[in-house]
Amino acid sequence: MIALKMPLAVVAAMAICPVHAESGRAAFYGGGRTASGEVTGPGGLTAAHRTLPFGTVVLVTNVKNGKSVVVRITDRGPYGRGRIIDVSRAAAIELDMLRSGTATVSVERR
Repeated sequence: MIALKMPLAVVAAMAICPVHAESGRAAFYGGGRTASGEVTGPGGLTAAHRTLPFGTVVLVTNVKNGKSVVVRITDRGPYGRGRIIDVSRAAAIELDMLRSGTATVSVERR
């Protein structure tokens, strides 16, 4: 058996703040009553994700142009095939994906 030696601080940091990163397609939505019970509008920087806990803050980056936005998970979804996250209209504007409607993004938990 091979034993790996890691400083205790590194192990503790990994346990306390696990990094959750994924990439895939994103779309945007207009807002409304969310699965968390919150009412959101198109101006808020929020998003829907299937598994991340409500209130989780994530950095969403448009892979094509490098533009990023920080959003808070307030809803469940997306339910569209092949998408990993739905962002609010305001977040879509920041990501410069409003015209195309979808974009390839990376999502990193903060």
